[in-house]
Amino acid sequence: MKQLDANFHARARDRLRSRAQDAGLDGLLLLRAPNLAYATGLFLSANERPMGVWLPVDGDPILMLPGLERENAEGTGITDARFYDEFPGDVPAVLWMLDQIGHKSIAIDALDATLLDAARERTMHLDLTDHAMAARTIKEPEEIALIAEAASFADLFLTRLHAAAGDIIAAGGTEADLMADAMAHARGALFSKHKNAFAGTPMGITASVHSGPRAALPHGSVLERVPQPGETLIAGIGASLGGYHAESGVTLIVGEISDEQRRIMTAMAACNDAAVDALANRTTCTQANDAALNALRAADLGDTIRHRIGHGMGLEGHEAPWLAPGDPTPIQTNMIFSNEPGVYRPGLDGYRTINTMIVTQDAVQIPSRFQANTPISARTIAI
Repeated sequence: MKQLDANFHARARDRLRSRAQDAGLDGLLLLRAPNLAYATGLFLSANERPMGVWLPVDGDPILMLPGLERENAEGTGITDARFYDEFPGDVPAVLWMLDQIGHKSIAIDALDATLLDAARERTMHLDLTDHAMAARTIKEPEEIALIAEAASFADLFLTRLHAAAGDIIAAGGTEADLMADAMAHARGALFSKHKNAFAGTPMGITASVHSGPRAALPHGSVLERVPQPGETLIAGIGASLGGYHAESGVTLIVGEISDEQRRIMTAMAACNDAAVDALANRTTCTQANDAALNALRAADLGDTIRHRIGHGMGLEGHEAPWLAPGDPTPIQTNMIFSNEPGVYRPGLDGYRTINTMIVTQDAVQIPSRFQANTPISARTIAI
């Protein structure tokens, strides 16, 4: 397992040039940090200083950065690197980039609305489509390998939580204590295995642990709260390796599972399976969302639905396409999504599971293995 190399990014630039040509453009100006990383391998901190790369259909790319990033331009395989002095500057950096490119037919992936008129004056034709994001939705084998490996460390957090939570809670441990213990375990393993090979690229674990009535909040802060017997405990985990993201998550029961809890968790498993089947059958993203959430509605849980079934993952933890209403994107091989059935009952409890799904040529691969290895009857915390 290793970082994506200069050859990968050179191939990515070729794919993006082809998209520009198909769109009748002279080239693409990429400003969004994930798109810059995709095309160049640069994982630089996004801040107020714009950074960009110009990918012409004909000719060599131009890397355009603030002067303080001069040394970081080395090693990208892009020989034409140009630098502006500072932000905000006498001429806004994005307009400076357009001046470097010349009067052409250009697509820009992101543009401040205050610069729109001036940008139009500097271009023959201005397209505000994010063509790079469209390319990134279809992952290459090297990207898929990184995401699958990241998912294993999200699982490792859950495995540790499941094994240690009983002792921690029995000793008076809180949600924050549970998260800290599992985080140290999973993050330590991730960095022990990959720190040297992936130095300079984003790598880490993010997590949330919520229990009891607060589990009814899809998003919320982890508190100094001791989970109580009979309550649900939701753990949602994100992991990244080499800049690529995966997710795993589960709902555990503190003590024994009640009949109602088992019913809900069984309905969520059916929701998860319906999403997988929809992807395997190459529906659209909206159709996959509908098929999955209909499994919850069939279990009389329609009024507990608070969010879509999933989202794309890659260089961003949340990225297009969206398994949600309003996204007609056809499911294609090598797309990667989260699968997040959720049941939320305000004032009472909440449930959520998360799997990473990789659409393969013939099926759907699930690199998140905690749920498959831990049946519903075993998702308990003995206290």
